[in-house]
Amino acid sequence: MTVTAAPASTLQGKPQTRPANPAFSSGPCAKRPGWSLEGLSGALLGRSHRAPEGRARLGEVIDRSAAILGIPEGWRLGIVPGSDTGAVEMALWSLLGTRPVDVLAFESFSATWANDITAQLELDARVLKAEYGELPDLKAVDWSRDVVLAWNGTTSGVKFPDGEAIPADHDGLVICDATSAAFAMELPWEKLDVVTWSWQKVLGGEAAHGMLALSPRAVARLEAGPAPRPLPKIFRLTSKGKLIEGIFRGDTINTPSMLCVEDALDGLKWAEGAGGLKGLIARSRANLAAIEKWEATSNWAQFLAVEPNIRSNTAICLRIVAPWFVALDAETQTKAAKKIAGLLAKEGVAYDIASYRDAPPGLRIWGGATVETSDIEALLPWLDWAEAEVRAEFSA
Repeated sequence: MTVTAAPASTLQGKPQTRPANPAFSSGPCAKRPGWSLEGLSGALLGRSHRAPEGRARLGEVIDRSAAILGIPEGWRLGIVPGSDTGAVEMALWSLLGTRPVDVLAFESFSATWANDITAQLELDARVLKAEYGELPDLKAVDWSRDVVLAWNGTTSGVKFPDGEAIPADHDGLVICDATSAAFAMELPWEKLDVVTWSWQKVLGGEAAHGMLALSPRAVARLEAGPAPRPLPKIFRLTSKGKLIEGIFRGDTINTPSMLCVEDALDGLKWAEGAGGLKGLIARSRANLAAIEKWEATSNWAQFLAVEPNIRSNTAICLRIVAPWFVALDAETQTKAAKKIAGLLAKEGVAYDIASYRDAPPGLRIWGGATVETSDIEALLPWLDWAEAEVRAEFSA
């Protein structure tokens, strides 16, 4: 349903303006501006996704996505189960094993991929680590190996600055988790080999469906021989030594929700009307710019990613640096940060903005393209109010 502005508060000390849409969650993310259930009235419900009409809708999601993102000719793009996690795991289990691996771990999900590669797949792998707020040393990456990376750290607010570190010619495959980057950041497709994302991030779609994009080099790896391990059906991308092309035309491996498909189409059509990829990036960058302007004068909050060139414009992460907060022990810091987020939720001005459970205690504000900059601007004074309220409580 459409979220409308709540009445301004009249209590002393509280800001007078509230965000019209308080949905700042980093996933599932805010629906597009103007979204309503009426937009899904044409959903193909009660019908098989394998019927011609169902295949057509799924194919339309693939085609519109590829066009907006500018995916190169010759790549395959398919809809897979399990959201971005399913797409990444499918790539790891199907493609890795013939070469050593470098995996970059600088936040929760990239650390998960590192654990899967080393502990589950037990591959010859190096894990290049960095603390929250930083990127690993990109000069240390060996691009003759297969490389696994997240383009944007959803739980750390850190992104790749560009594709300069990736050589145009590299012997290994580059597998890129782009779940909170696709549709909000430029991706160097010519330097990547596998790219994954989900509907639930930048375009505000519903969860559980992933997207898997394969370069010709990745397809050649798949067809060069059987996977170096047994694969469950839900991970299999080849049959009799050949790519299952139907997956990349809308014949999904398992049953998708056609209601979610309709919602994905709604978001893609909105994206086209919002100026395509350039328009979506501009909207997201404007959201980050509003927070950067506020952060520059804040006496209590600082970006987790201090360096501007690696600062995410979607998952915008803030740490609390006020003296009262720094003086607390780690457990109490976590409680205080959650208290700030809880106050904002109670007021109905911001939902789900506590930092991720594994990240340093603080706040995480989604700034993707479906979020209006006016709502970000309305939220910022409320952050100051909530911090002051919690400061008074914990300093008493």
